[in-house]
Amino acid sequence: MSGLVFNGQMVALNEEGFLEDPSLWNEDLARALAQSEEGLDALGDEHWAVIRFIRSHFEEKQGAPMVRAVCKGTGLRLQQIYDLFPSGPAKGACKLAGLPKPDGCV
Repeated sequence: MSGLVFNGQMVALNEEGFLEDPSLWNEDLARALAQSEEGLDALGDEHWAVIRFIRSHFEEKQGAPMVRAVCKGTGLRLQQIYDLFPSGPAKGACKLAGLPKPDGCV
């Protein structure tokens, strides 16, 4: 297990950079994860549309949405999502949304 120093405290991450405790998530932590885990210097409106959609789905259904639902819910094409999150929608976007590693994510 690794961690990220955030606001003066250590936040536990698993070996792939996913939050150990999704309840700790907030948008400031998402920004810190974007820089430390995904190499993204800034998050734009489209990043936030994806992150907020995934987070909302997770809070409602306790799981990650299917990629197709993310595309439909945000109005973005799959290639746009990959352009926004180079490690992919399941790994990168879910990580920044504070979800545990989704099932089937390699």
